[in-house]
Amino acid sequence: MPYENLSRARLTKALRRLSELATAEGLVLELALYGGAVFTLVYGSRETTKDVDAILKPAETGERLVKVVATEQNLPNDWLNGEVRQFLSPHDQRRPFPRKEFEPGLAITIPTANYLLALKLKAARPPLPGYPGDEPDIRFLLQRIRPADLEAVDEIFERFFPGEIPHGFARTMVARLLSEIPKPPSPR
Repeated sequence: MPYENLSRARLTKALRRLSELATAEGLVLELALYGGAVFTLVYGSRETTKDVDAILKPAETGERLVKVVATEQNLPNDWLNGEVRQFLSPHDQRRPFPRKEFEPGLAITIPTANYLLALKLKAARPPLPGYPGDEPDIRFLLQRIRPADLEAVDEIFERFFPGEIPHGFARTMVARLLSEIPKPPSPR
C-alpha cells in the first residue's frame, strides 16, 4: 500500500479508533508520541506527517490493535511504528498529551519541546526532493524555546545526549536559524 501523508483529522480518527478498541478490551494503552505526529497533533506546525513515531505499551496487544485500525481505515500496517526507539535518549523527558479526546483507552505522552529539539538535532536530516528535512521542525522549536545562542542549544542537546554534540550540519543550521529568528525586546 502506498504511503499517504496523514493529516491531523486522519491521525485523530485513527487514534480515536485505537482508543475505542483498547477500551473494548478493558485496556489502557500507553502511547509515547514523537516526531511528526507531535508537530501535527500538538503544535499544529505541520499539516501532515508520513507516519506516527511512537512507543506503545503493552507492545504485543498494541501492535495487534494498530493492525485492526490499519485494516479498518485503509492505513499501512506500520502507520504507527516503534522504529523511533533506536534514537531515543536514556534521559527521556515527557509530559501528558494536552488534550483528553483519546481517553480512556490511550494514555498519551509527548516529549518536552527541549527533548524534541534534541531528537531533531540528533537526526538533522537534510532536505531532499519532496522532503523538507528537519529544518522546518528545528526552526519551529527554536522559535518556541528561544535559546539565547548556540551554546544554549548545545546545553539542551547535552542534557539528553551526554558527551555528544550535534553534528556539523546541525550546528551550521542552528547557527543560521538563530540569526534569522527575531530576538524578543529586552526589558527596560
